[in-house]
Amino acid sequence: MALGDSITYLDGHPAEADNRITKGYMARVVEKLPHIQYTNHGHNGWTTARMANAIETLGIQNADLYTVFFGTNDWWTSFPLGTISDYENSTGNKTMYGAYRTIINKIRNLNSDARIILITPMQRGDFVYFKNFKNNAYGSYKNKNDHSLSEYADAVKKIAASEKFPVVDLYYKSGIRLENMVKYKRVKDTATGEYKNYRYPDYINIPFNPETDEYPYPPDAIDMTYDGLHPSDKGLAVIAKMLVKAIKKY
Repeated sequence: MALGDSITYLDGHPAEADNRITKGYMARVVEKLPHIQYTNHGHNGWTTARMANAIETLGIQNADLYTVFFGTNDWWTSFPLGTISDYENSTGNKTMYGAYRTIINKIRNLNSDARIILITPMQRGDFVYFKNFKNNAYGSYKNKNDHSLSEYADAVKKIAASEKFPVVDLYYKSGIRLENMVKYKRVKDTATGEYKNYRYPDYINIPFNPETDEYPYPPDAIDMTYDGLHPSDKGLAVIAKMLVKAIKKY
């Protein structure tokens, strides 16, 4: 049972990625471990809290194994992190730690013997949604409201450590980094007005105008992501490989 945000939702929905991917990370896992079946509970744009608030109404089924993959939208929306005590004391869904506890409690109510694997958020580059250029966001190379994305990844790791859950650490150990999110970002040179391909970190201070500019990530810019944020086939293969390794232990 895969719980997560848009990166999880992409499994089985390649049109959501403008068909720039062929299959998601869970589809790749079951290719390697064909005795496993999976159900996708990924939701575009969801935070840990939104999942926690809705968890009693989603029809989440009993499963032997659950993966929980949130954090990137928590960071971008500046959702409060809280502390590990919010998790330990079940203080509710006003912090990421507290919302995580609601999710874990639900899983345990469904199956007290279930295996639970946590997945940290990935690093992220500059995101531009191909269907709506105004939906864009800068990457994890700088803080959002004084918080780094790494703090949200660290929160997931702290919860995993406190529960002795395995963790698939995409933020620190996947090799998916700011340098290889995309091969380049195609934006206008501020001096000449001509389009130019900028690699990271050179694109950081080059403005993108969603009203007038072309999409900055043509197909040959795809590397670990296809839009600066969501994993490409290459990135999804990395996630699947790490997840298979964790699952194989069971």
